[in-house]
Amino acid sequence: MDNLKNMEKTSSIIKSYLIITLGLFIYALGWTAFLIPSKIIGGGLSGVGTLVYFMTGIPVGLTFLVLNAVLIAMSIRILGSGFGIKTIYAVIVLSGFLYFLQYMIKAPVVKDAFMASILGGMLAGAGIGMIFTQGGSSGGTDIIAMIIIKYKNLSPGKVLLVTDVIIICSSYLIFGSLEKIVYGCVVMAVTTYTIDMLLEGAKQSMQVFVFSNNNEAIAEKIGKDLHRGITFLKGKGWYTNEEKEVLMVVARKNELGLILRIVKEADEDAFLSYNSVMGVFGKGFEKIKY
Repeated sequence: MDNLKNMEKTSSIIKSYLIITLGLFIYALGWTAFLIPSKIIGGGLSGVGTLVYFMTGIPVGLTFLVLNAVLIAMSIRILGSGFGIKTIYAVIVLSGFLYFLQYMIKAPVVKDAFMASILGGMLAGAGIGMIFTQGGSSGGTDIIAMIIIKYKNLSPGKVLLVTDVIIICSSYLIFGSLEKIVYGCVVMAVTTYTIDMLLEGAKQSMQVFVFSNNNEAIAEKIGKDLHRGITFLKGKGWYTNEEKEVLMVVARKNELGLILRIVKEADEDAFLSYNSVMGVFGKGFEKIKY
């Protein structure tokens, strides 16, 4: 039994790091294939690294690695060693991706600056969102966001807004172009929106009501397969004037399909309804941080 648990734990850790690695690659690709070649400055330390690159020629990946040292120390102290290890891993891997992809990609994939802003922002946001879902960070100002959302239910994308605006506006000192600032703001908006959509999608929950003569079998199967709590509510049919128990369960959106199959297998004539719910807190869901 202990060996099985250790194997499951190891498998979960490997899966988490694989997702983080994929997110890092997507993020780096967004910058090196679209933003940096188009001379568009986005937010975060990647934006700072891009500013340094156009001023000095130092690769973005190298600047990104150096600037993250202090923030990594902060994350270990405040967020714990587990978060710190993932952050160190992410910073090293992302620095490598940025360095080598920037070396390989010399010209923007698309020539239109606005399209480059949109596509680069989407890829960067998707990458960061994937990393956040695994409790990690790509380093830089993301660490500040993770520290804040540890204690407050705030959108991580919005937490990054102020620092990103300062970094983006700094591009005027190098390029002397308001157009570059506009494109940078487009990147910031698209990145923020993509992060929030990805994270909210991962957290979305469903509330299911089941009216069946076989509710106990349905509840047992849901509890066994999904490990979700089930509540029985007292109900009374107006037409039949019969009292009947109503099964209610709250689960993640990606678990809805399994619940529907369980209900159908237990009672094909069951009456069922479900709806999306927001703000689900408690065991198996989000922690109350207010």
